Amino acid sequence: MKVILLDDVKSLGKKGDIVNVSDGYANNMLFKKKLGVEATPANMSKLKAEKKYEEKMAQEKLDAAKAFAADMDGKVLKLTLKTGEGGKSFGSISSKEIAQAAKDQYDMEIDKKKIVLADAIKTCGEYEVAVKLHPQVTGKLKLEISEA
Repeated sequence: MKVILLDDVKSLGKKGDIVNVSDGYANNMLFKKKLGVEATPANMSKLKAEKKYEEKMAQEKLDAAKAFAADMDGKVLKLTLKTGEGGKSFGSISSKEIAQAAKDQYDMEIDKKKIVLADAIKTCGEYEVAVKLHPQVTGKLKLEISEA
């Protein structure tokens, strides 16, 4: 019997896959636990429509991430770092502070978890940090760190 999986099933397939299983396994396991439905023409067309919708939504998210990265390009965030005698810094600039500065200065909502810092920023100067907006899109943000 051909079955369309509604959820990932270990050792059988992923959601949306069409698999061939025995009638007993389909009736007693997959249908009862709502892990699959019979592969009728109506269910097949429904699956195609869902896949098309998911592809469209994924493309819209990718386009939005590319637009946000283009908007972010060329903008410079100005941050201050508390320093003491001899230019020694107290602490460092965190991704949380960068996200807050982006919101305050340019009204850009950036999730602090998406900001990629290679090393802690502990000295004044100019830096460029990456912002992972989408698995395929990474934006760049310029920082100007000055003494407070």
